[in-house]
Amino acid sequence: MTKPVVALVGRPNVGKSTLFNRLAGERLAIVDEVPGTTRDRLASEALWNGVPFTIVDTGGIDPSTGGKEPLSVGSAEYIRQIQNQAEIAIQEADAVLFVVDAASGVTPADREVAQILRRNQRENEGRLEPPVFLVVNKCDSPELRDQAIEFYELGMGEPYPISAIHGTQTGDLLDALVSSFAERADEGEDDSVKIAIVGKPNVGKSSLLNVLVGEERAIVSPIAGTTRDAVDTHLDFGDIPITLIDTAGIRRRGRILPGVEKFSVLRSMRAIERADVALLVIDAISGISAQDTHIAGFILEAWKSAVVLVNKWDAISKDNTTMSIYTRRLREELNFMDYIPILFISAKTGQRVDQVLPLALRVQEERLVRLTTSQLNRVLQKAQDEHPAPAHAGRALRMYYGTQVRSDPPTFLIYVNDPSLGHFTYLRYLDNRIRKEYGFLGTPIRIIMRPRR
Repeated sequence: MTKPVVALVGRPNVGKSTLFNRLAGERLAIVDEVPGTTRDRLASEALWNGVPFTIVDTGGIDPSTGGKEPLSVGSAEYIRQIQNQAEIAIQEADAVLFVVDAASGVTPADREVAQILRRNQRENEGRLEPPVFLVVNKCDSPELRDQAIEFYELGMGEPYPISAIHGTQTGDLLDALVSSFAERADEGEDDSVKIAIVGKPNVGKSSLLNVLVGEERAIVSPIAGTTRDAVDTHLDFGDIPITLIDTAGIRRRGRILPGVEKFSVLRSMRAIERADVALLVIDAISGISAQDTHIAGFILEAWKSAVVLVNKWDAISKDNTTMSIYTRRLREELNFMDYIPILFISAKTGQRVDQVLPLALRVQEERLVRLTTSQLNRVLQKAQDEHPAPAHAGRALRMYYGTQVRSDPPTFLIYVNDPSLGHFTYLRYLDNRIRKEYGFLGTPIRIIMRPRR
């Protein structure tokens, strides 16, 4: 079950970024008096009353067009900008915080957003989904709090007067928000292996999906960013149920266009979170880029297993050393995930595509491997005998015993004399020793050290 997603929607300079920072508990979004400061989407985890959720900040709807003539509030382009942001927010999010400004009162832009949000809500068992919470920000005085009543005219329910900059009265809003998560119907159990196809735009993800399922299930186009949604495709591979999740391409921050594409990135990140195994597709022609390493970082941060697929391999001029040179470069760029298998494929010709699902399923099997306590401690003892941890300030790390406390991902708890002596380089050494004995192909290993009581 993925964490609920809460989207902040509203016109520029109503305090969305300030509220985002307040909910996230840290200064992640740039805050400025100039409207439109938020140029790209930010997502962060938030927590209230023990309930985690993902909060998403968006750029405000701006009626201007840069150096061009300003758009009138009723113009088609202005309405289109509003629709891009509001409609996709309400389609993707589990709840929407519609932020308005108490000092400015109700504006035409607020009415436009309210109309679109209201029109796109859908009824489910007597409830409107996703729920929209009308947040009247900048209520920094009793007079402004009293004026919040005028926002009832938007028809979005009870206004929540708050001050994001001071944090006042945000508790009532968060209580109502978290309660709305509990009202959502639980998703049915799905025991299929979930495989997400991720990568930057135009690397051939949808083409790969079509070949894997044997039919045209996704639109294929040479135009970057054709796929907007994360699309689930269910199939059986032998007797194993699989869910393939095709996603929109992930672009670099700063290259993400306003509106639709901002939420396309969020969908891809959510797809990674939902997946057991992520297939990171790289364009063989353009080679690995900073964008690819950022996506790999998303996968690692989510503790997901992965396979690297180098697509369009048919378009590369090759000799008997090309693959090894390419592999070496990939390993250098993804040195923080050197356990990931690499497969060179062509979705266009079908080259090695028949190996993709078997390899992904093998990685998933490795993810679920559980070592006995005796197996793990034999590895730890041998590792410590051959390479003791370096001493720090005259003290050396001593490992007493370890145990695997969970799989998916494999997590090992090691009891030591002092966890602060466990330098990350030694943890990496232990990671490599465990892999040398038991594999864990394509799967991150989490090692936690605790003092022995």
